[in-house]
Amino acid sequence: MHFLPSERVALFIDGANLYAASRNLGFDVDYRNMLEYFRKRAHVIRAYYYAAVLETEEYSPLKPLTDWLAYNGYSLVTKPAKEFTDASGRRRVKGNMDIEIAVDMLELADKIDHAVLFSGDADFRRMIEAVQRKGVRVSVVSSIRTSPPMIADELRRQSDQFVELSDIAPDFTRRQTEPRPRAASARSTPADPYADPLDQG
Repeated sequence: MHFLPSERVALFIDGANLYAASRNLGFDVDYRNMLEYFRKRAHVIRAYYYAAVLETEEYSPLKPLTDWLAYNGYSLVTKPAKEFTDASGRRRVKGNMDIEIAVDMLELADKIDHAVLFSGDADFRRMIEAVQRKGVRVSVVSSIRTSPPMIADELRRQSDQFVELSDIAPDFTRRQTEPRPRAASARSTPADPYADPLDQG
């Protein structure tokens, strides 16, 4: 991933989208190492992580991760997820964070030089175009190596730089063969936070 000297950078991580992409590629993300990866290469002024959280349950599998992120350098943006039953009777969770990501990126555009978006959602194309008009370079991190590809063609074309997730993942990957910690430790980030599939539509 290419950064210019002294660029002010902000990360915008669509949690459910990154989780789906990393799982499709066969690894877990270590968020401590991810933040270090970017901090070594650029002046990171903010790292946003977006997640829709079920509030109906006493315990959310996302809670260890979101708690850890909030105390370890990430700006956490959450909202209540909606739970419903689909046509086949399966319990589904709907949690779309597109508006939250778009608002934050547009608000921060005057204070950054480079935005890094972790998502492949085509809905972000117009947002990227608007931010680019303000002089901000936009990199999109997703994958074309999954089946089907996780990134929409129009989003890839609009970005200034497309970064294949699997190319940079070795710098912040937790191997799936590693035992899963029961609680978040100071050294690692919690794994497997999404127990139910999130419908991002």
